[in-house]
Amino acid sequence: MFDQDDLDRYGYRQELARQLRFRDLLAYGLVYMVPIAPMAIFGSVYAGSGGMVALAYVIGVVALVFTAFSYAQMVRAFPMSGSVYNYAGRGISPPVGFLAGWVILLDYVLVPGLLYLVASVAMHATVPAVPVWLWLFGFVAVNTVVNSVGVRMTAVVTRVMLIGELIVLAVFLVVAGWALASGRGRFSWAAFYSADTFTWSVVAGAVSIAVLSFLGFDGISMLAEETKGGSRQIGRAMAAVLVLAGVLFVAQTWLAAMLVPDPGGLLAEGDSIGTAFYDAAAVAGGGWLATVCAVATAIAWGLPNSMVAQVATSRLLYAMARDRQLPAFLAKVSIRRNVPINATLLTGAVSLALGLYMANRADGITLLSSLINFGAMVAFLVLHVSVVVHYLIRRRSGNWWAHLVMPAVGFAILVWVVVNGNIAAQRLGLAWLALGIIVLAGLYLSGRRPALSGLAPAQPQARHVERV
Repeated sequence: MFDQDDLDRYGYRQELARQLRFRDLLAYGLVYMVPIAPMAIFGSVYAGSGGMVALAYVIGVVALVFTAFSYAQMVRAFPMSGSVYNYAGRGISPPVGFLAGWVILLDYVLVPGLLYLVASVAMHATVPAVPVWLWLFGFVAVNTVVNSVGVRMTAVVTRVMLIGELIVLAVFLVVAGWALASGRGRFSWAAFYSADTFTWSVVAGAVSIAVLSFLGFDGISMLAEETKGGSRQIGRAMAAVLVLAGVLFVAQTWLAAMLVPDPGGLLAEGDSIGTAFYDAAAVAGGGWLATVCAVATAIAWGLPNSMVAQVATSRLLYAMARDRQLPAFLAKVSIRRNVPINATLLTGAVSLALGLYMANRADGITLLSSLINFGAMVAFLVLHVSVVVHYLIRRRSGNWWAHLVMPAVGFAILVWVVVNGNIAAQRLGLAWLALGIIVLAGLYLSGRRPALSGLAPAQPQARHVERV
């Protein structure tokens, strides 16, 4: 096992500041996943799952527990920024790593744009006098400034906002529970299983939507070079965040499902305006609770969630740039702040442009969500393969359970989810992958074939990373 702090083995220097502890990672993961995330997409998951919204989230947790386990295995082997890009590149081969990084870019680059857009649309609906584009500018500006100051500032801000989200969630759970006990709504286990609507294909389609709420636990792996306490902290934090968030997701969606004012109408017509959860909250506690949940969701997606998403995206760009697989200016690190400053600024600019463009499309939010899910699922599939190749084939590990059975089960579940996902997203995702293959061919033709330091038996020279 390599020493996490000895990046010289891989040909890198310690450029980023190791300031994060387990509690910071836990807060980061929860903020990225957003404890109240299901409130925004509740209606879509409810309609897509035939009312079995809680079951969709249970399956989502089970599916991604295997993925979290594979992440924990690979971060121990390669404790550095870059996530699946590094794990596949070092565990399988550099070209595969490049394509894995290219695919996960579809997830990481689009996520901040989606979050900013959802939050801005929601805030515009709450405060119509402020246009969507102005909310977008505001959210992007605040987050970019905070992330440019340093990862410690990001950790402090997100921890404070996480407390606010948990308070709102606690209020909803208490009020909703009291409403059900008082005779409002209808107590039922149908959110977990309904014989009238259950089919595996229906559930799989809903899971592919619900998984959007879980994306973010994997972002913790991007902080491997900024974490104290060794690589095991990363694995522990990912597992803890996934399980804790899963419990919160299931609890709130189950209660909301029992309070939906018109279940039949929601199943038949869907939730095109995204207010199904808030309608259920209104049944539980009145208009004030619906407003609190709506505003809290918008702020959570627009500030803390998109803030940590921007951090994860910038670290992926930084990792690929220092390996000369993206433009070198993205590898510049601020001397004063110990953050990849150019990657952070570019992420903010791309997110703003993407949000402004998608705000003018009727299907903007749906299209972005589907593309993000496709990119994440494909990257997770490559992750599972990396575990088998690196440990079982290359290192001839005798731990068949950890290095074959667990990743194989995780792989099979994700294939099932991807196959039953959005068809348009599958086509666009495959087109993005094809573009990545063309870019990879261009790198080979230009003499810049993907290569990762620290793979050759000879002692590598520490690669220079320009600092500003």
